[in-house]
Amino acid sequence: MKPRRPRRLGVWLGGRRIADFEQGRQQAISCRYTEAALDIWPQNSPVLSCSLPLRAGPQNALAFCRGLVPEGHALHTFAVRAGVSVADTFGLLASYGRDVAGALVISEQEPDDRRFGVEPYTEATLAAAVGELNERPLGVHDDSELSLAGCEAKLPLVELGEGRWGRPQYGRPSTHILKIEDGLHVGLVAGESACLELARTAGLTTITSDLTMTGGTPGIRVSRFDRRVGSNGVGRIHQEDVCQALGLDPGEPHGGVKYERNGGPTLRQTAHLLNAYSSDPEAQLDRLVAVVTFTVLIGNADAHGKNLSIMHPTPETVVLAPLYDTVPTTLWPDLPADASMSIGGQTSLPKITVADIVREAQAWPHSAERTRKIVDTTIDVLMAAIDRGVIPQESAVAAAVTSRSAHLDNR
Repeated sequence: MKPRRPRRLGVWLGGRRIADFEQGRQQAISCRYTEAALDIWPQNSPVLSCSLPLRAGPQNALAFCRGLVPEGHALHTFAVRAGVSVADTFGLLASYGRDVAGALVISEQEPDDRRFGVEPYTEATLAAAVGELNERPLGVHDDSELSLAGCEAKLPLVELGEGRWGRPQYGRPSTHILKIEDGLHVGLVAGESACLELARTAGLTTITSDLTMTGGTPGIRVSRFDRRVGSNGVGRIHQEDVCQALGLDPGEPHGGVKYERNGGPTLRQTAHLLNAYSSDPEAQLDRLVAVVTFTVLIGNADAHGKNLSIMHPTPETVVLAPLYDTVPTTLWPDLPADASMSIGGQTSLPKITVADIVREAQAWPHSAERTRKIVDTTIDVLMAAIDRGVIPQESAVAAAVTSRSAHLDNR
């Protein structure tokens, strides 16, 4: 017998039901804030999302919700397992919404942490899970109530201590993600790991990472920036990607706009979010300049609207999230070399200059003088990190960053 389909899903944040998602016609999803939320926070606060500011009445939440479910093959597999179509985002969240990216818990019933479970992995079962990722994206089982956006091969993990790892069950929040090399681009995870090391040195990420070999398959295990591990367990941290924050549908089946060239987010739109909702916009625009500079230096052409996020430190404010997808794509000739978000009108990463970055920042608007200082500081920090061996000086990443630093540095 087919399970009863809910008509409404609660949206929980920090143990409080702040909103409801309701299924509409033709797969539409509306969001309606609860009276409790309306009583607690000021109108127009980005409690749930910048694209769903706090106010009475229903709002179109389909784009935001689609940003919570996988893309590509993973989306199709999840839909088949849930017995719904790939366009039925509401049905997908009803099955997999209890542990999504960020802090929200989406469930018909009030979340109950006592349901949480973890199945410990052995070396053999973890290798098997990696080998089955094509058939079981995210390692999904009948007891999985989780969803991660994107289309790459990855596996959510729970750290159990003493080098042990487990599979989350029944909505239990994961602490790490294991990303698997695709087999076509040898050294890609090593390149991402090196760039994460540099990003940490520059203060642009809090993520820790380590390279792994699981059943002969290279991978990189990264900590989740949207999770906080403490004495009371794993806490969730509220965040959303820039596509969600702007209310843009990121992928199938409606065409997708995570890339600027397809109508996706721009840096100027990202800056507008920071100007509108940050408690210190100037500092956040400084950070955005550093992120742009870093993206150019490592040659990451995949810094699109789903690979750049904002965090909600309070229900009324936002900040740029730590960098979490730092792949130096231009090191592989068959991967893109054009920036996902144009910089001062320029898209070719090898051709971008300080003048382009300054022109881009002035449109936000941000001071040209501050922008140049941030560019120079970012270059200095990365070059000093390479000089002292934070990453191998003979690596392709070090060579690329050194070359682009010389191109960018106008002092």
